[in-house]
Amino acid sequence: MNKFYYVNTNAQNTGEHEVHAEGCNHMPSISNREYLGYFDSCKDALREARNKGYDKVDGCFYCANECHIK
Repeated sequence: MNKFYYVNTNAQNTGEHEVHAEGCNHMPSISNREYLGYFDSCKDALREARNKGYDKVDGCFYCANECHIK
């Protein structure tokens, strides 16, 4: 199922930038997120975040759990 994905431009304390699907209750504020695109899976969204220069990325535990590492 395709969704719109965003990356948090602010890194977590551990250095990762979280990727969120639109509608997530834990979405960063508009000023702290970058649109990644409309993807079939969070894996594609993480790949796009890396292409945009976010070396350390992680899926949100709540909306992209399949891609959540920790």
